[in-house]
Amino acid sequence: MTTKDIQELIRLVNRYNLSEFKLRDGDFELTLRSESFSKSSRKEVVPSMIPIQSSIPAVQQAPVTPMPAQPAKAEPAAQGGTEAEASNANLVEIKSPMVGTFYRSPAPEKPAYIKVGDSIDNGQVVCIIEAMKLFNEIESEVKGKVVKIMVDDASPVEYEQVLFLVDPNA
Repeated sequence: MTTKDIQELIRLVNRYNLSEFKLRDGDFELTLRSESFSKSSRKEVVPSMIPIQSSIPAVQQAPVTPMPAQPAKAEPAAQGGTEAEASNANLVEIKSPMVGTFYRSPAPEKPAYIKVGDSIDNGQVVCIIEAMKLFNEIESEVKGKVVKIMVDDASPVEYEQVLFLVDPNA
């Protein structure tokens, strides 16, 4: 199964508002679940409707949802620490909810969603993370002022890697 096949399956699951889709073909297994997945609202799709041949090992895709922002961990201040180090304890981290490539703007020729010093609100798009040719808008779960952008544009990011530091009191 190719990436294009998986993307098409994701589109079909969204198009028909399925809460869960499972596909098994030999050693290959694919499970797609929407945000509305619950044990009481299962819909089954007959695998024979989608002709797929593959020898790829088991794959599972969970729904992509923004991770809640979490307070930044304060590092112990060295002797003679500065006031800036102490103020980092009040900052909130916005972390990556997935592995992928980080982009600050929706397109190379367009301006960045946010920059240092901007005020952001809950639900505001702060960046895009590309994973498997799918561009996922990442929304802020905190209101405040952007203090620092921790990742360079077009850089790979890991799951729960800190992307932004936000001061919720500003």
